[in-house]
Order: sequence, then structure tokens, then C-alpha cells
Amino acid sequence: MAVNLDALAVTIIVNTIILSPVLWLSGRAIVGKDKAKFTDAIFTVIIGTVVGALFGAFFIGIIASFIQLILWLVLVKHFFDCGWLKALVISILAIIIFAAIAIILGLIGFALIQFI
Repeated sequence: MAVNLDALAVTIIVNTIILSPVLWLSGRAIVGKDKAKFTDAIFTVIIGTVVGALFGAFFIGIIASFIQLILWLVLVKHFFDCGWLKALVISILAIIIFAAIAIILGLIGFALIQFI
């Protein structure tokens, strides 16, 4: 299976812009500002996106999802210098923060549509 490099480049850029601040905020909340640096969040997202895309190209279904989950936990554990449980909590908190931001932006969008 081939990997579309143009789509991968766009995915890396979009994921870095959207996910890095969310991952950084959740990392700061759990492990503190000394261990959770913004550059660590950026590297985590870039490496996770690239390696996840490669695994996704070679594996399908539940196997690919499980490998990508473990990959993200390993990256968070490594870059934020924490244990497995804290890496899991950081990841879950990042999902919650991302969902809250998405809901708020969606509500703002619906509110703006009514004024048009």
C-alpha cells in the first residue's frame, strides 16, 4: 500500500496546529510546566502522525487502532517524562479538552449563522 505524501503533509500540519496546544495543556495540567513543554507536544504530534499513518497503511482494523493507541501512549510517556498511567490520563484529558473546544466553536458558529 502506498502512502499519499501530499495528504500526509497536510495531515501533519493540521494535526500539529490543532492537537499540539491541546496535548500541551493537558500535559501541563497533569505533569506540570517543567515536564510538559510545547515543543514536546509538537514532536509528539508530528511523530505520532507520521508513524501512525505508516502503521495505518500496513495494518487494518482493530490491529491498527491498537498499535496506534500504544504508539501515542509511548510518545506521551517519553516526551512528557511520566509513567503509563499519567500518559493515559494526559491522553484522555486531551480528548476531553479537544471535544470541549470543538463544541464551543460549533456553538459559536451556530450563533453566528443566526445573525447572517
